[in-house]
Amino acid sequence: MFDTGSTGFMLLATSLVMLMTPALAFFYGGLATRKNILGIMIQSFVSLGITTVLWFIAGYSLCFSGTGAIIGNLDKAFFLGINAATPFGNGKIPEYVFIAYQMMFAIITPALITGAFTGRVTFKAYLIFLVLWQLLVYYPFVHMIWGGGILQQWGILDFAGGIVVHISAGFAALASVFYVGSRKDRKMQPNNIPLVAIGTGLLWFGWYGFNAGSELRVDHITVTAFLNTDIAASFATVTWLIIEKIKTGKPKFIGLMTGAVAGLATITPAAGFVPVWAAALIGIIASTVSFFAVELKNKHGWDDALDVWGVHGVGGFTGTVLLGIFASKALNSAGANGLIFGGTSFFLKQLLIASLAAVYAFLFTYIMLWLINKITHVRVTEEEERLGLDQSIHDEEAYT
Repeated sequence: MFDTGSTGFMLLATSLVMLMTPALAFFYGGLATRKNILGIMIQSFVSLGITTVLWFIAGYSLCFSGTGAIIGNLDKAFFLGINAATPFGNGKIPEYVFIAYQMMFAIITPALITGAFTGRVTFKAYLIFLVLWQLLVYYPFVHMIWGGGILQQWGILDFAGGIVVHISAGFAALASVFYVGSRKDRKMQPNNIPLVAIGTGLLWFGWYGFNAGSELRVDHITVTAFLNTDIAASFATVTWLIIEKIKTGKPKFIGLMTGAVAGLATITPAAGFVPVWAAALIGIIASTVSFFAVELKNKHGWDDALDVWGVHGVGGFTGTVLLGIFASKALNSAGANGLIFGGTSFFLKQLLIASLAAVYAFLFTYIMLWLINKITHVRVTEEEERLGLDQSIHDEEAYT
C-alpha cells in the first residue's frame, strides 16, 4: 500500500514544479522588450506540450530504464509495463507520480535557455532545438546522475538539478549566444517589471516543490531542503541588493529579483545535503559570484539578454562545487562528506563533473544549432528582428 502522505506531497510538489514554467514565461516576458513578449512566452508554454509528448514516447524510458552508462533504453517507452498500482523505489509512491514529477523538470529545463536568445531565433528552429536538446543533452545528464548511470555510480551528487538543470541549461544558453550573435538593438529596456515580480514570486514558490520534492518522500531531509531553499534565496536577495547599491548607488528591484533566482539556482544541487547555516553562506556566495559573472558578460559583450548563463549556469556550477565543500553525512546519510568534513575526493569529483558538464552542454548545444541551421534558419532576418517576433512570426500583440 502506498504512503498517502508522501504520495499527496509529491503530487503537490509536481504541481508546484509545473507552475514554474508559466512563472518563467512571466519572468522572461516582463524582461523582454515590448515587441517580443509573446515570442519568448510561447517558447516556455510550448514546452509544456511538446516535452510531455516526448516524455511519453521515449523520454522517461531513456532517462530511467536500462543499465547503460550514459543513456537508458526504450523498455518503458509509452510507459510500457507501468500502471497506477506500480510502485516506485521504496514503494511509498506510485511510479506514475515519479513520472509526472520528473516530466516537469524536463519541461522547464530547455525553457530556461530561451532567455539568452530572446528576439533572435525563429520559432521553427526553436521547436527542433527543443526536441534535439533534450535527446542529446538533457536525457543523458538525467540518466547519468539520477537514472543509475555512470556518474551516479561514481558517487556524484545533485539533489535537485544543479548539474542536470542549471549547468546544462546555463552553458547551453552561453553557446546559443555565441552561435546566434547579438541583437541589433541592445539598448531596449524591460517592458513590464511588475510582470517580472509575479514571475519571480511564482518561481520562488514553485522552487519549494523543485527542491523539497526531490527527496521523493516526507521526512527530515524534505524539511531541511525546504528551509535551505528559502534561506539561500533570502540571503542571496539581500546580498545582490547590497552589492548593486554599492556599485551603482541605487537599490534596483530587478537586481533584487535576479539575486533571488541566483540563490535558488545555486542551492538546488545542495538543498538536501547541507546544514542550514551552509545554505546561508551559499546564498551569499551565489549572489556575489553571479553578480560578477553578469558583469563579466557585459564587459565582453556577450548578448545573453536575460542573464541565463550568469544566473543559472554559474549558479548551478557554484552550487555543485559548494556541495562538495559543505555536504554532511551527519545530516543526510545518503549523501557524502564535503571538503570541510574531510571529503577531499568528493569535492574534487564535484568540481571535475561540474566542469565537464559545462563543456559538454556548451559544445553539444553549439554543434546542434549549427546542424539545425542546415535544415532551417536559426536566426530571424534583420527585418523580422526590427519588427519583433510577436508581429513578424506570431502576428499577435501583447498590448493593443
